[in-house]
Amino acid sequence: MSLIKQSKEEYGADFQSHLFEQYKLYVEMADRISARRMLANTFFVGVHTALVTAFTVLLKANFLQPTLSGFAPFIAVILLCFVWWRVIRSYRQLNSGKFLVVHALEQMLPVAPYDEEWVILGSGEDPKKYLPLTHVENLVPLCFGVLYVFLASMMYCNG
Repeated sequence: MSLIKQSKEEYGADFQSHLFEQYKLYVEMADRISARRMLANTFFVGVHTALVTAFTVLLKANFLQPTLSGFAPFIAVILLCFVWWRVIRSYRQLNSGKFLVVHALEQMLPVAPYDEEWVILGSGEDPKKYLPLTHVENLVPLCFGVLYVFLASMMYCNG
């Protein structure tokens, strides 16, 4: 990774202070990506909770019939689960790239706290030390998808 576009000598006396300011800004941007990810998850959980409730009420009232038009909403929400999973994956990839840059920037600073923290946590490889949230996050859309399949099969069995 070639982060440095100008040498210290070419840049001048402010090189180190500007490097540190850019580092702080970049860490803040990585944190904002995480906050946006949590906001997106909150949105999707709310939407899917409302949809599961609505489907349960509609099934109980025998409003949905085991026809193509009855299965269409289930197909749509299962696709929405896939979209949610892709959003999670996209945020994970974006943050992974950002933290690679953070780690590279830390190599030019006196201390590397994120790098050391990652080593202490076993680089995310040992679930006893650290289970990355993304592993858990990936299961939630899958669980909702399974729930929709269960509700659709209930509609089919009751129809």
